[in-house]
Amino acid sequence: MDAFYASVEQRDNPALRGKPVIVGAPPTQRGVVCAASYEARKFGVRSAMPSITAGRLCPKGIFVRPRMDAYRDESRAIMEIVRETGALIEQVSVDEAYLDFTALHRRGTADESLLAALPTARQLKRNIFAQRKLTASIGVAANKFLAKLASDFQKPDGLTLIPERDKILFLRSMPVRAIHGVGKVTEQVLVNSAIRTIGDLQDYAGDLRSLVGSWAPALKRLAFGEDDRSLDLGDERKSISSENTFLRDTADRRVLRDCLREQANDVAETLRRKRLEAQTVQVKVRYSDFTTLTRQITVEESIADANELYRLAAHLLAREKLVNRPLRLLGLSVSGLVPSAAKQLSLPL
Repeated sequence: MDAFYASVEQRDNPALRGKPVIVGAPPTQRGVVCAASYEARKFGVRSAMPSITAGRLCPKGIFVRPRMDAYRDESRAIMEIVRETGALIEQVSVDEAYLDFTALHRRGTADESLLAALPTARQLKRNIFAQRKLTASIGVAANKFLAKLASDFQKPDGLTLIPERDKILFLRSMPVRAIHGVGKVTEQVLVNSAIRTIGDLQDYAGDLRSLVGSWAPALKRLAFGEDDRSLDLGDERKSISSENTFLRDTADRRVLRDCLREQANDVAETLRRKRLEAQTVQVKVRYSDFTTLTRQITVEESIADANELYRLAAHLLAREKLVNRPLRLLGLSVSGLVPSAAKQLSLPL
């Protein structure tokens, strides 16, 4: 879906249409951005950004408190429309899913199968807009990696097909950062070796293992548009967490900050290894009397960076005034996990 939370707010309040809408706490309070409309994104506003920063970048931004129940209800209605297509479905977040039409649109060649799926993709977009008054962007390709890239290519309200015969050429001019899983650090390592585009990666004759370690073979395959991941059709709720029980109960801010930062680093490293990103961050505290509380926040654009995880967790602790007495335990966890190469509504075949 396109700028899902913000688009729901603009649909439900016509006065917000065409305006830079920022879903999150106002800039006058300690808070973060959960989502931003495309009008606000033009100013550099993005999910997980501190609200005060968003207010500086977009002075005319209209801040709206998130309505998570409304977004979840909307998600259920949209996914019901998606299920009517008869495809196999992997829902990866509240507003994102993969659809596999292999059984319904198999033709002689891979590209003939992709072309056969286009009318279904167009009809799905029409149905979502007709019934929910929201736009979706769809990518049609032979695998998850390409479908994700295609779904991002013409947002908002896009529909992009990447034929198998054209995939290598399609990828060549894209920056290496377009490969999900290539973060800032990996990008800099590649750029330092004169690998700036996916075409450079395709042409690189050296040993990639010296640059990106064991990920080298998989990265090379992605550069040529190869991805053999199948749909995950399980319903199991996945999460990653890190907790620490202190030897002595403490309310020392320095100790708690150091602990939380280490937990953010641990969770971020696990996300990196598993090629995942998260949409929900949760903190957990336990007091001397064993009273245990959890608080969470959900952002529209998934994250995996340790600094962003730490900032959201620290925001929760401060906003909810959870460190009002010594803590026996402090924990950080993430859920709403999304494969780092799979973040938008797509139609892989």
